[in-house]
Amino acid sequence: MRYPAAETAEKHIRILEAAGSAYREKGFSGVSVSEIMKATGLTHGPFYNHFNSKEALIAEALQHISDGTVNLTDGFEASEQGKADFVRAYLSEEHCNGSGNGCLMASLGPEIAREPTYKPTFTRHVTGIISRMVERFPWSSKARARKEALRTLAAMVGAIVLARAVDDDELANEILDGVAEGLAKSDRP
Repeated sequence: MRYPAAETAEKHIRILEAAGSAYREKGFSGVSVSEIMKATGLTHGPFYNHFNSKEALIAEALQHISDGTVNLTDGFEASEQGKADFVRAYLSEEHCNGSGNGCLMASLGPEIAREPTYKPTFTRHVTGIISRMVERFPWSSKARARKEALRTLAAMVGAIVLARAVDDDELANEILDGVAEGLAKSDRP
């Protein structure tokens, strides 16, 4: 039985969203295709109507996550305060505890480092985020904007990775707060 194109497209998006969340939460090897399909309310059978392999699903899910998050800076005012709000939102306890819907870089960066197939998509994501940060927020100078945005992003991602990895909530919050405070001070003239 053939389904209408709109229904098939909607199912495809549901699969990508379920996969993206599961991969960010459990990693590529921590979740099976069956689990992803079950999370969408579908059986394993229709999977191959949408994807040739689990690797194809991973690649498309990464692109889907990236497409949905690269413009997140647009939700913040194009000012020093907007940049501070962006950093604070990224380094929030809510984002730290919500890996399934959180940052692709913090959740899957270490895993992608060992998976060369997915590095081009990840590289486009990182360069997209950096470009948006450079364009959106003020920096000490145009000449230093990219370096400062890279430093800011690396510090934010690193803080989330560390805070998620420790088993001490107080230390996790200290990491998040310390990096946010350090970035705020480093942006002052």
